[in-house]
Amino acid sequence: MDPINTTNMPVPANCTVNTSYRFTYYKISYSLIFMFGVASNATALRRFFHMPQTFTSTAVYMANLAVADIFFVISLPLRIYYYHNKAANTNHTSDWFPGATFCQVTFTLKYISLYGGIFFLVCIGVDRYFAVVQPLVQHLRKVHNACILSVGIWFLVLALSLILPFLRSAASHWHKSCLLDPSSKRHRVIILTALGLVQIAYLLPALLILFSYCSILQRLQRLPRRRKTRHRRTLIIIYWVLGVFFLCFTPYHLNLLGYTLTQVGLVQSCGLSQVTKVLHPVVLSMASAKCCLNPLIYFFSSSLVHKQVAGNRESGCQITEVLN
Repeated sequence: MDPINTTNMPVPANCTVNTSYRFTYYKISYSLIFMFGVASNATALRRFFHMPQTFTSTAVYMANLAVADIFFVISLPLRIYYYHNKAANTNHTSDWFPGATFCQVTFTLKYISLYGGIFFLVCIGVDRYFAVVQPLVQHLRKVHNACILSVGIWFLVLALSLILPFLRSAASHWHKSCLLDPSSKRHRVIILTALGLVQIAYLLPALLILFSYCSILQRLQRLPRRRKTRHRRTLIIIYWVLGVFFLCFTPYHLNLLGYTLTQVGLVQSCGLSQVTKVLHPVVLSMASAKCCLNPLIYFFSSSLVHKQVAGNRESGCQITEVLN
């Protein structure tokens, strides 16, 4: 969620902090994310889709993860335009002319990308879990099943994004802002319901991805030293996915939780309110940067698969790798 404009909510008395810098910060950070996101996704996907014999369940999830990233990248120019006008107009008037439809699409694409990215990172982790820890249930990793699950995830992501129109309908000054969520005191239940859904959409995947990769790491640790060396790239991928997931998504959801609870008056803490307001542009940019970091997952995976296929051709036998 973008920060909710809660000027009418029961925030602590005399608890204000200057966050006017956020418009310039967003404009610069989103411009950098857009440039690196386009370049990295184009380069990594070109390499990924040219891999031989890689149409597996993992490839299906990675392709969907790339689509989720692209959704956010294509929405960035309008967001950059919005924040550019915000930074230029001190009165913050006439800051959005493309129309409410473009605004809603731009706003919603962020959530589709954010939670689509979370869910498909989890799918990759669970898929790896069945490949390494539970190899006897390989039927769960069929491409057909991966495609069906991916379609279900997209429906789930779209359903979660339906909370946005409810927040919009609760807006007290809809015409004054586009990408913020203006709400009023009487809509506390709607805000807390949306917050609960958002936190669940993060916590459950976080637990699943921790369980999957910790189980894989335990399995790999029991291998002889010589076989561990063969899985070095696999370990790099595991650590990278965990790092991207928790570095990008955890600060954002923790900050959002503290911010919302202070703004609706459930937590009376001026310090927490000020800190979360100041940190929000930073953690939101960190969450957005995942579209620049995910392509490295494709890069490492494609390198591993190329190496695996080359080994198969030389030895004439099928080699089972952790990433296939």
